[in-house]
Amino acid sequence: MIGDKKIVYSAVQPTGCITLGNYVGAIQNWLKLSEEYNSIFAIADLHALTVRQVPAEYRQRAMSFFAQYLACGLDPEKSIMYFQSHVPEHAELTWILNCFTYIGEAQRMTQFKDKSAKHTDNINMGLLDYPVLMASDILLYQTDFVPVGIDQKQHLELCRDLAIRFNNLYSPTFTVPEAYIGKQGAKIFSLQEPTKKMSKSDPDVNATVSIIDSADDIMRKFKRAVTDCDSVVRFDEVNKPGVSNLLTIFSAATGKTIEELEKEFEGKGYAQLKPAVGEAVAEKFRPIRERYDEYMKNKDYLMSVAKSGAEKARSIARRTLSKVYRKVGLVEG
Repeated sequence: MIGDKKIVYSAVQPTGCITLGNYVGAIQNWLKLSEEYNSIFAIADLHALTVRQVPAEYRQRAMSFFAQYLACGLDPEKSIMYFQSHVPEHAELTWILNCFTYIGEAQRMTQFKDKSAKHTDNINMGLLDYPVLMASDILLYQTDFVPVGIDQKQHLELCRDLAIRFNNLYSPTFTVPEAYIGKQGAKIFSLQEPTKKMSKSDPDVNATVSIIDSADDIMRKFKRAVTDCDSVVRFDEVNKPGVSNLLTIFSAATGKTIEELEKEFEGKGYAQLKPAVGEAVAEKFRPIRERYDEYMKNKDYLMSVAKSGAEKARSIARRTLSKVYRKVGLVEG
């Protein structure tokens, strides 16, 4: 790692594809973070196993996500990028931290309750243990800051509690991480349900736009976007959520302000707005799609970047795990 820079850690499960919402809300922030901090970005492929996966499809999707990271502009020379499953220290530290996590703490996690309700036929230990693995991800690298959304704040609090608990029982071992609150990207909503966040796991293919969608697919999705009965192009999140979402996306894709766009479309209707937004998004993502296609044709390069990233990650993780093993009294090998 470089000098005295603080460490930022973030990981994403390889489910669905990186969406327009992910790009605006997270990836663009990652690009800035990689310039300011020692940044570590992982494909959280172990986390996603809490849901049954089709092996061949899952392997391909994980590779696709790694290629999408690179296509978005994340630089392996400036950040450590790797597959979580390639660094066994994640699983090893999870077992140790399991022994310091109380059952009640894990059962209180809102995400565990929500997913248990949705997947009643597969309430597995991985689902319960998910936040402990997440804590291991973060604590292994002596992480200072973690960019988290609202749905992960509770998990980060457990991570902090475990770090403090361990440090108090033994001696300072883990850096206690803080949530990274940077400049918030625009919040992007579903094209079909504009009061609901755009999600990469949404089963409705018309609800989300992926950064690797073809220009034709992007145009089709925006033409089908839900608006309202009115035809006035005006930003009003309460009464016109669909149109407001389109204006927000248009602003994110072009850099124009909402006010500028409202003036530009004054006297025009949704028939002009929707294709204009689609064209702006398609053009924004065109270079990303082109880079992605090139990376996916060169799997050897992708694996070389992943292997190098895993080696760098392991060199840090091993130091932390060795310290933990020594403090809990395990015999050193």
